[in-house]
Amino acid sequence: MVIRQTAVPRQGADRGRGRSLVRRSPQWVSCATVCWSLLYGVLGLYWSLGGAGFPFGGAHDDTALAASQAAVAGPVMAAVGLAGGVLAFVMAQGRGRGPARWLLIGYGATMAVTLAVVIPSHRPLMAIARTPLVLIGAPFGWPPQLSLREFFATMYSWPVINELLLILGGLLWAAASLAYARRTGDACAHCGRGRHPAAWTTPANARRWGAWAVAVAVAVPTFYAITRWAWALGIPLGFSRQALRVAEAESPGIWLAGAGLATLAVCGALLTLGLIQRWGEVYPRWVLFLRGRPVQPRTAIIPATVVAVLVTSAGMAHLRAMLSGQISLDWGSGPALLWPLWGAALAAATLAYHLRRRGRCRHCQRS
Repeated sequence: MVIRQTAVPRQGADRGRGRSLVRRSPQWVSCATVCWSLLYGVLGLYWSLGGAGFPFGGAHDDTALAASQAAVAGPVMAAVGLAGGVLAFVMAQGRGRGPARWLLIGYGATMAVTLAVVIPSHRPLMAIARTPLVLIGAPFGWPPQLSLREFFATMYSWPVINELLLILGGLLWAAASLAYARRTGDACAHCGRGRHPAAWTTPANARRWGAWAVAVAVAVPTFYAITRWAWALGIPLGFSRQALRVAEAESPGIWLAGAGLATLAVCGALLTLGLIQRWGEVYPRWVLFLRGRPVQPRTAIIPATVVAVLVTSAGMAHLRAMLSGQISLDWGSGPALLWPLWGAALAAATLAYHLRRRGRCRHCQRS
């Protein structure tokens, strides 16, 4: 695949360096988006022809496509996937000007949001969050009556893997659309800086609004954790003590599992503070072997972005369930309904961290 890109002189320390994967990110992201769209389009065609493995529907499916049938949804997936592959290829070539450019950017943004946060359910987040808890608890016989093999077979079934693939596709579409918007606009394809950068992107301004985003991204999971810790301790927050005992009898270990997830949420909240703290830029003394070394921005940006997407998609699933009458608004569902706010705040805080730490671009030499 040939991808057009405006040549930019490379100066200083950038001379003589190899074209690494990171350095070529606008190109490979566009290629990956084309391949992903075409592959999923072929899968949609396969399912529309009666192929096995249609991943939606079933008793435990709470995705946005839970009520869909392969005969109906398959052709739509095929059309959207194959057409998306063609449009992604056009974007990879850097074509389109005027209204056509904005239509392509809008299409890419719509695909990104739909695939990453609208269609998926809470299952990808639960699977990834529970994995470390089960790995730690397995030597001690927790969770009871469930082996590691059974856990992974349940938590990472094909429908869940499909949701993870959708999230991956959404992230690819977001990256490809951003690269296209930069490449066809007045901005560097690598860092996004233009000749006249917006005031809100300066490090000083990013620090100010990023601090507010961090505050929200810390408050929401802390609120969620308080409710789960209360239940694990037998405090009937929003429930009667009898209801807590009945739930424990019906699902042994349910409150302990909730407390474990709550602890992970608080650990994530503490790590979120690093997006505005000094130890988020230089490893503190208590980090063995890395103390005093600078923290690579991608070390924080990549996991924070993934968590923001997973949390937002899970929150959207809870919101759909409430609007459809499947769940009611109470202490059990209330904190989860705030997860889209958590995800948005974490994404904003991560963006602010990126803007503060990106430094001078090796391609356009802007800072």
